[in-house]
Amino acid sequence: MQSRNKVLDDISHLMTNAMGVAQGAKQEAETAMRSMVDRWLADRDFVTREEFDAVRAMAQKAREENEALKTRLDALEAGKKKTKG
Repeated sequence: MQSRNKVLDDISHLMTNAMGVAQGAKQEAETAMRSMVDRWLADRDFVTREEFDAVRAMAQKAREENEALKTRLDALEAGKKKTKG
């Protein structure tokens, strides 16, 4: 009876160790995959979110400055036409 318990105990330890090895392999695979994806993205020269937001803010500011200059130019041209006419 005791040898039977020993066999079951050995099988239990073996299965526990196998699960530990499987979890370790899973973590290694995830780390390797993450590393490959990071390298692939770096090779593609994608911009980061921060870079994108900075360029978008610059474009918005330039658009606003253009509108202000257009309004000012329109006002100057209207004044010039009044003085000519």
